[in-house]
Amino acid sequence: MPTHTLRSGWLVCLVLIAFAVGTDDLVIAGLLPVIAHDLNVSVAAAGQLVTVFSLTYAVAAPPLAVATARAPRRTLLLGGLALFALANLITALAPTYTVLMAMRVVAALIAAVLTPAAFAMAARLASPDRTGRAVGAVAAGLTIALFLGVPIGALLGSAFGWRSAFVAVALLTCAVLVASALRLPQLSGAPEVGVRQQLRQLGRPAVLMCVTGTVAGATCGFMTYTYIAPIAGDLTGAGGPALAPLIAVVGVAGAVGTLLCGRATDRWGADRVLLATFAGMVATSLATAALGSLGGAASVWALGGVLALWGFAAWGFAAPMSTRLLRLAGDAGTEALALNTGGLYVGTAVAGAAGGAVVAGYGGAGVPVAATLVGLAALAFMALSVRWFPAVAPETGRVQAGAA
Repeated sequence: MPTHTLRSGWLVCLVLIAFAVGTDDLVIAGLLPVIAHDLNVSVAAAGQLVTVFSLTYAVAAPPLAVATARAPRRTLLLGGLALFALANLITALAPTYTVLMAMRVVAALIAAVLTPAAFAMAARLASPDRTGRAVGAVAAGLTIALFLGVPIGALLGSAFGWRSAFVAVALLTCAVLVASALRLPQLSGAPEVGVRQQLRQLGRPAVLMCVTGTVAGATCGFMTYTYIAPIAGDLTGAGGPALAPLIAVVGVAGAVGTLLCGRATDRWGADRVLLATFAGMVATSLATAALGSLGGAASVWALGGVLALWGFAAWGFAAPMSTRLLRLAGDAGTEALALNTGGLYVGTAVAGAAGGAVVAGYGGAGVPVAATLVGLAALAFMALSVRWFPAVAPETGRVQAGAA
């Protein structure tokens, strides 16, 4: 039965699963120079390890979710964690760049199964009035990896070599596996539904509009985050010393945003909170662009304050979007979440490419301007989506507060 207590520990386990996957995904970014030197490749070539993980996840998540839809959830997560630990251990032993690249593909395939399943399990186990906060907690696990797991991995890499970071992820995953084996309850997979029917549900306009909104929202959000260094440099004139605190501020604000927006989703409805987070991204991107008009004389404190609000909104939209999608997708909820997380990675890739073009042409100050324009389009699009396909609270069948 659904439960909203933490006594059983299942939610903590699901958060830790997200944390382990997020750490594995993101930690390599801080290890690129060390990997490049050790394997005798360029830093640009090492950077493709990040690209191949993102593209593999984005492409593989939806079909893998369909293929594993009927598997018992606990069995799926435990088996996935065991394989994930093994994959990271083999990654740590990779003798060549080619083997390392292959293992990033393997890790991405496993992650593409674990993350959507963890989100969907949180939603199913939570009581109906606490779905948002349960989903938000799992999303916070990914965000915490950004400012806790990644720096720890980078420190390990600098002290003991890049391989130690993947050994640490493998050990973390083993610990999460043990805890999950003790605390995760049995939960059946999806009902017997044919692949054609699953694909039909995923192809519904309501679901596709949510996924498209996630792509647009991620493009807006990650454009700013990816190019935070040139933004900070052009707006404040501050160099490297100011960058780490700014990244930490964004990470902490993002974790708080996922948790509080999850709670707000339960109170005010997924639709209303989702639109508020998109509006927040637009407002804070515009405020950042306004700081750019000061000609490099903006205060680091002012930029930090704006980026904190931006991080709150940019990461906060995950909980209401996931909750909305689960309610619109019906029995295909896990598959829809997989499609949505794939959309998140697509948005991240688009943000990197588009933001790079903006930086090349207009410098760091141009990025928040571009992010504002993308955010406005995303907000308008999601306003239409909410109007045409309002989320419905499953326990009452009534349209949630805030749905148009």
